[in-house]
Amino acid sequence: MVEQTYRCTNCLAETVTRTFDVSHLSITCEGCGEFARFVNGAVYEQFREFEESPPEHLAWEKLSRAEKFLVSNGVVREGRSIEDFETGE
Repeated sequence: MVEQTYRCTNCLAETVTRTFDVSHLSITCEGCGEFARFVNGAVYEQFREFEESPPEHLAWEKLSRAEKFLVSNGVVREGRSIEDFETGE
């Protein structure tokens, strides 16, 4: 199996690679020292795209980082459309 990269959602700098493909890992980050969620690389890339060009119908800037990763995961790993998500406003 191809190695997957996972990125710390706390510091956004530290990465680890594993030979399995899951949405995230929960481990202690060697970079920031926090027990943190490491998100799948494809999910992180979608998160970055949304950060650079926020979805028009969501109040993206009002979402927490965790909520942003949840939306990004839904789009990448669950095949959901960005229109499936609402901010409740």
